[in-house]
Parts: sequence; structure tokens; C-alpha cells
Amino acid sequence: MRPALAINVALKLALVVVLLFGAFSGLERFEGKAFGARLIAYPLATLIVPAAWWLGSRRPPYPYAADILFTLPFLIDTLGNVFDLYDTIVWWDDANHFVNWGLLTAAFGQFLLRLRLGVLNTFALAVGFGAVTAVLWEFGEYFAFIRDSPELDTAYTDTLGDLALGLAGSTVAALVTAGLRRRL
Repeated sequence: MRPALAINVALKLALVVVLLFGAFSGLERFEGKAFGARLIAYPLATLIVPAAWWLGSRRPPYPYAADILFTLPFLIDTLGNVFDLYDTIVWWDDANHFVNWGLLTAAFGQFLLRLRLGVLNTFALAVGFGAVTAVLWEFGEYFAFIRDSPELDTAYTDTLGDLALGLAGSTVAALVTAGLRRRL
């Protein structure tokens, strides 16, 4: 088995294992964290890159880097809950929004690098992807567990911070992707 394929499969399996643990362990720290929805949504999300490749060009080589980069944020988020990092490390949520949107945007950037785009278009599309997905994520968080939780009182400030950090992480990844485009 190729190393990239092995890493990709291991990350996806690890994600499912930790999601199952979170959904069925009965530990209090998972209450109100929408683990039932995550158990369905996160594995489905990790199928986006393979589906896009399969339905798209299927041009070799398989985009392992994009697939791994796209899977990592879901695993990182889940591990943060499993190890109770969101409630024990004050900056964990902020770091997650910055890093995970950097990873998601870098994954999208891998697809952009396969297209014939200029540097500015590559940068703009990558930042746009990051911004839109950060907004959609915050909508999902609101409907999944914020609107009926004690966090509702502080949700507006937290959401604005999350959006700013997601955009910042996306911008860094977009700059790296544009830099790679320039070299091609």
C-alpha cells in the first residue's frame, strides 16, 4: 500500500473510531456536542474529495494531499472533544478555527492547482472558499448546539472571532497556494 493511501485510510478510520467513542461512551463531556450528527456528517464530509475526483476528471494521480488535508480538520475537531480540550484549554477553539480553515483551504487549493488559473484567481477562489465554508460552519454550529445551550449568551462574540480566525487561516493557506501557483 502506498504511504499516502495508508495515511489517508488511517486518518479516516481514526475519525470513525473517535466519533463512535464520543457518540456511545456516555461521558458527560460529549453531551450537547451533537455527536450523533457528527457521526453521520463527518465521515460523509471525508468522502467529498474522493467523490469530486471520481465524478470529475479522475485525472491521475489521486489527490491524496487534498484528501488528507480535508480529513484532518474533522479529526482534529473530534479529538479536541475526546480529550476535552475545548473546555480545558482556553485558546483551543480559536486555534482550531485558524488551523482547520487553513487545512480546508489548502485542500481546496490542491484542486485549484490542477486548473489553469492565474495567481490572483487562485488566491481569490481559495479565500472565497474559506470564507464561505467558515460561515456555513457557524450556521451549522448554531443549529446543532448553540441555539439551545447556555453558550447562546456569548455566541455572537464567539462566532465573530471564529469567523475572523477562519478567514485568517484561509488567507494564509490561499497565500501559500498562490505562491505554489506562481512556481508552476
